[in-house]
Amino acid sequence: MHRGNALDLMQTIHDLIDFRSFSNLWYWIALAAIWSTASHRVLGIPFDMVMRARRLGGAAEQDLQDIVRVHVARILYIGREAGVILMAMLSFALTSLALLGFIYRVEFCQAVFLIALPLSIVALLSLTTAARIEERDEQGEALRRRLSMHRIMVQAIGIVSILITAFWGMLQNMNVSILPG
Repeated sequence: MHRGNALDLMQTIHDLIDFRSFSNLWYWIALAAIWSTASHRVLGIPFDMVMRARRLGGAAEQDLQDIVRVHVARILYIGREAGVILMAMLSFALTSLALLGFIYRVEFCQAVFLIALPLSIVALLSLTTAARIEERDEQGEALRRRLSMHRIMVQAIGIVSILITAFWGMLQNMNVSILPG
């Protein structure tokens, strides 16, 4: 009897840590949380600060400009100092995930790839936006407009990513449930 309880516990743990990602509720919750966070934090800055600066001006505007200056400098420093190494490592990781996921059919790697690829596009977009802000020394309305456009592009990438992931996930779940064995 004691052995049966241990097997039930192991089965429960296995069910909770199921690597069939597309049928796992936690994957979809994580996907929603990732894209919600990505669209709320523009260049690492909470978007409510942009809205508050637009609405109130004054000190809120100055706070926004100060935090943007800090985040832009940080993003550009990382890009300039470690950009080539990070790009090589990211390329290796994405290629490995794509090969393992779509050639060798490891569903967990497919799921991670479908999150990591669009997020890497967002990272590149953030680097480009930061460079434009620094280059043009944007402030005030121009800065708020740039951050709003960046947010819209991140949201568009997120929507397309979620749609592609949902369709791929449904296809994988249908293939698993239809095919025997």
